[in-house]
Amino acid sequence: MAQKVIIAGGGTGGHIFPAVAIANAIKKLQPDTEFLFVGAKGKMEMEKVPQAGFKIEGLDIAGFNRSSLIKNIGLPFKLVKSFMQVKRIFNSFQPTAVIGVGGYSSFPVLRFAQSKNIKTFIHESNSFAGKSNIMLGKKATRIFVATDGMEKFFPKEKIMITGNPVRVSISQSHISREEGIRFFGLDPNKKTVLSIGGSLGAKSINEAIDKQIEVFEQEGLQLIWQTGKPYAEKGKQAAEGKPNVWANDFITQMEYAYAAGDTVISRSGAMAIAELCVVKKPVVFVPFPFAAEDHQTVNAQNLVNKNAGIMVKDSEALNKLVPSIIALVKNEQQQAELKTNIGQLGITNADEIIAKEILKTIQ
Repeated sequence: MAQKVIIAGGGTGGHIFPAVAIANAIKKLQPDTEFLFVGAKGKMEMEKVPQAGFKIEGLDIAGFNRSSLIKNIGLPFKLVKSFMQVKRIFNSFQPTAVIGVGGYSSFPVLRFAQSKNIKTFIHESNSFAGKSNIMLGKKATRIFVATDGMEKFFPKEKIMITGNPVRVSISQSHISREEGIRFFGLDPNKKTVLSIGGSLGAKSINEAIDKQIEVFEQEGLQLIWQTGKPYAEKGKQAAEGKPNVWANDFITQMEYAYAAGDTVISRSGAMAIAELCVVKKPVVFVPFPFAAEDHQTVNAQNLVNKNAGIMVKDSEALNKLVPSIIALVKNEQQQAELKTNIGQLGITNADEIIAKEILKTIQ
């Protein structure tokens, strides 16, 4: 009998891309599996999941707004409405298993599945578990985590350390550096810095680059600058008339960007780190300081301790980031050490490990 699997969650690329990777890995092992993604209306998954070739339903749901309590007035109504929507989705799709990857929509979907005794699986990509995942973990069938030490959040017997699934287009890419650089219309003879601020962009990284954008040309460097939507206009203005700078809000084919970048500037979200370990790049990390429990700083520090990355604090990025990346570009020996050490942490088949465990459990 064909399995019917619901995958719930999203909000950022860090939740969406692993979800798609897991779905593709299950499909490869069992091609007749049917999938339905459930996301939050207005969020990134509503666009990215169909692009990956899967169906998605959106819920009317929002998370708790910590900065503006007035915006939480409608939250109980939205929660009730989302549970009604989830009930309707389950009645029509009749899933045999549900996978939650984090994000607003995963909570009502997994909660409902657990109330109906449908097997639920959680993928927690961070070294610090999110609150809804901790609550859902108590009744989950299996919990896939990226790092050790997660017993403080989840029942020990349910945990399986798998690492984070990296998109196949990245983990199995054979694109050369030259192909990558030509993809962005740049010069393969020049050293290239890749700056990625996560799917929504990173304000401190963008402002630091904008302020010192002339330095890249002065040093004979090229820049591939992914700004995120909020900074897209300013970024394009700053890059105008500069043939050594490529700027855009989003990079759809990240495999080309990773191939092109000799050094990288990045946030330190779990998925960014998983990808950078697989592609073996020397990185300057700028952790997002407002992530839950400041887990991005924990993630970055973990790599710094292993001499697998450099860290610049978000509050110091404006003045320190560009000089730090320039210093790294000039230090070939440091680049080689960082590459070797970050590469040793790469896991290329986490999606397959997770897919096999899910199929084994539900068959």
